[in-house]
Amino acid sequence: MSALNNFLKRVEPDKKKSPFLHTLYDAVYTLIYTPAHVTKGGVHIRDGMDLKRTMVMVVLALQACYVFGTWNIGQQHFDALGMYPGILDGLHLKLIHGLIKVLPIFIVTHVVGLGIEIWYAAKKGHGVEEGFLVSGALIPLIMPPDIPLWMLAIAVAFATWIGKEAFGGTGRNIWNIALLARVFVFFAYPTEISGDQVWVSGLDSASVGAVVDYGWWHLTVFNGIFESLGWATFDSAATVVDGFTGATPLALAYQGGWEAVTHVYSVDQMWWGGIPGSIGETSKPLILIGAVFLILIGIGSWRIMLSMFLGAALMGLVFNGWGATPFMQVPWYYQFYMGSFFFAMAFMATDPVTAAGTNRGKWIYGIMIGALGLLIRVTNPAYPEGWMLAILFMNMFAPLIDHYVLEANMKKRLNRA
Repeated sequence: MSALNNFLKRVEPDKKKSPFLHTLYDAVYTLIYTPAHVTKGGVHIRDGMDLKRTMVMVVLALQACYVFGTWNIGQQHFDALGMYPGILDGLHLKLIHGLIKVLPIFIVTHVVGLGIEIWYAAKKGHGVEEGFLVSGALIPLIMPPDIPLWMLAIAVAFATWIGKEAFGGTGRNIWNIALLARVFVFFAYPTEISGDQVWVSGLDSASVGAVVDYGWWHLTVFNGIFESLGWATFDSAATVVDGFTGATPLALAYQGGWEAVTHVYSVDQMWWGGIPGSIGETSKPLILIGAVFLILIGIGSWRIMLSMFLGAALMGLVFNGWGATPFMQVPWYYQFYMGSFFFAMAFMATDPVTAAGTNRGKWIYGIMIGALGLLIRVTNPAYPEGWMLAILFMNMFAPLIDHYVLEANMKKRLNRA
């Protein structure tokens, strides 16, 4: 590591002559090494974690979602073609197809988001703020696999510029940056993030007989490699089979309740994540493992997670008692098997910048997200998922919640005095 450190020191750009390059260099260097400047003096509290490494821990908690999401993109693609139904069948084809979809989304997200952040840091004359490490890891996981890259670039630029830099940068934003990128796509380009076709990639359409949409990477690069190894290859003549539906469980629940959902997907499929959906939001066990990891290292708030669960469960029981529509009759506990509740709970609602900060405020904040999210999901047919809107809505009220919690605490202390 000393050789690497010496090399990085030798190639360090001049800060005055090349501010942008020096800022980019500083971002890379402090990602690898602990920053050289630390607080000094006996009155300061220090530990081994700086902000960049705190952000890296969240990124590590997301890696299992990336691996599974890559496989599931391929799994859903070949399910549409009636090929390789087993988990390990055609594994190399599923993983490569998934990577061909995920990597460009990941790269565009980081080039645009980090490019804007580095430019702002260079203009202001300070180091790169680390917040986009997490936002950049989250954004690809909450997008459909076939989202046009130019559209993604606009959404990331909007979220970074308007959602963060306009408010002063990392730590000052009002809304969750990753959700702001998704909500931009949803309202600006709704057909690209809703409906049945967008969740299954690599097809001309979801209709029976539609042909695959393979590119140069599939047919030239990887088919050449697989042929040389004697492995199965991508078939450019494959078509969508009869009986296939790219509908998500939530879309089916709107149409016919829980019976319509289980007619297409088993409970195990929904729990383990082998269903259409956003890239990283389908596997509940892997998301929960990440949530536990964040709680154990003290980054994720268990109060927000638990209260959000309780809020959603309470609203689910209310709907079960009402039962006016088939969706309302879905057993409340099965609401957690559909959609992105656990992902929103673990990685979105717990954002320390945009969430409530007081302990009592976290309970109020989480319960409100859970209740509002399920209310939007069940009663709004235009948007079959409510957590994005509920979290962004409660982001605006988090400071107000903390204000009244602190006011109540101070009033109690004054009364005691």
